[in-house]
Amino acid sequence: MTDSNQHIHDQALTGTSLARLPEALSTATTIDEMKAQFSRLQALSRTQPINDWQTRENQLDNLEIMLSDNQESFATAISADFGYRSQSETQFAELFPSFTGISHAKKHGKKWMKPHRAPISALYMPAHNEIQPQPLGVVGIMVPWNYPLFLAIGPMIDALTAGNRIMVKMSEAAPQFAQTFADAIARYFSPDMICVVLGEVDIAAAFSELPFDHLLYTGSTAVGKKVMAAAAPNLTPVTLELGGKSPVIVLDDANLESVVNRVMMGKTLNAGQTCIAPDYVLIPRQYHEQFIHLATEWMTKHYPNIESNPDYSRIINGEQFKRVKGYLDALSAEEVHALTAVESDIETRLMPPVIVCEPAPDSDVMQNEIFAPILPLMHYETLDEAIAFVNARPRPLALYIFGDNYGGIEKVRNNTVSGGLCINEVLIHVAQHDLPFGGVGESGTGVYHGKDGFERLSHMKPVFVQSKLNGLNLLLPPYGGLFKKAMALFLK
Repeated sequence: MTDSNQHIHDQALTGTSLARLPEALSTATTIDEMKAQFSRLQALSRTQPINDWQTRENQLDNLEIMLSDNQESFATAISADFGYRSQSETQFAELFPSFTGISHAKKHGKKWMKPHRAPISALYMPAHNEIQPQPLGVVGIMVPWNYPLFLAIGPMIDALTAGNRIMVKMSEAAPQFAQTFADAIARYFSPDMICVVLGEVDIAAAFSELPFDHLLYTGSTAVGKKVMAAAAPNLTPVTLELGGKSPVIVLDDANLESVVNRVMMGKTLNAGQTCIAPDYVLIPRQYHEQFIHLATEWMTKHYPNIESNPDYSRIINGEQFKRVKGYLDALSAEEVHALTAVESDIETRLMPPVIVCEPAPDSDVMQNEIFAPILPLMHYETLDEAIAFVNARPRPLALYIFGDNYGGIEKVRNNTVSGGLCINEVLIHVAQHDLPFGGVGESGTGVYHGKDGFERLSHMKPVFVQSKLNGLNLLLPPYGGLFKKAMALFLK
């Protein structure tokens, strides 16, 4: 760490202190400890709101330094939790968007936090309207196991830029990383700014019941419903980033090699354990065999010797492996097309990608979010049929369209509702800091990232500023002729 970065690091601990915190080792948090941590942060947020940009920028600087200093230990811990995960995937899918997110926030945050004028009706001039962003106070963040670094850092960036204090509940399914991350946070941040909560499901349940000023949860729809119910008694506003089955619609003029290249990339990243991974493909019937052939070739090229390939990750744990293997075991041999010669292995939790042709709509693989490298391939006869298939199911977190026909693309775009949409691409919208990210319906509620995340985790306070010269006194009782004339004019 350079001398200048050391100074930034020390200042960022509290915004004023130059004393470096001691090395820290975390342990599982008790419910009483968690409640005490929350009470302390809540009291500080009410008496010492973070209204200046310098303190916020210091915190973002410190987050950046922490990430830079701990890249290797974070990647190693994540790999240990997965049984093996490619360090390159951690760099690409977690570290890279985290660093660019911090850079984006530091570039724009000072402008975002300034009060700004809002339009006002001519009837009320020369008064004016303003919007004043203010910190909410204490933000709770519940982190999933599939991208435990980025899905902790991303919401933290928005919360810090908005001037909030933070409590983070790490996933119990990724304990090695949770411990490593908690230790890092304790070394680089004051507990008066950020504290990390570790523990099992009971701690997570109690965490969601705390009266946060905002609670952001990323995970499954089923648990999301429980989180929202737990937050409701406190009227805690929630952002739910869930998942579901994100479809791919392939138009009949699409370049199939390009389709396979992008879809397989999205399906194999992190072994398919991505909330916006392509979940199933709707494709014209005549392209079925060619899609499978090209996908097999793609695997040979990009993941040769998959059982020992250093770029291919494992399923997170035995429970998840058995769940997904159960989906496959319920299908007939004719439905499942292996894309490699290697079989899945529960001991190493290796699951090579497979394509499932025309599974029944009521099968497990079509009813549940897959979260694994299994790709159902469904045919359609008309584009209207494909759109109807998507619309008959819960609204997805992401929708992907491939093709060049403008009319077809616009038809899908305008007649479907999804959290996000990519045209001739998958996944990449999540890394766009100028786009909001979030779901709709069962795939989530609320958005974050960039300015949208800043506003989500701020109170955008409306302010009306009256002018010394104004005509409102003319409208006071007793209501006489002038009032009646004014109302006659206004109510036309």
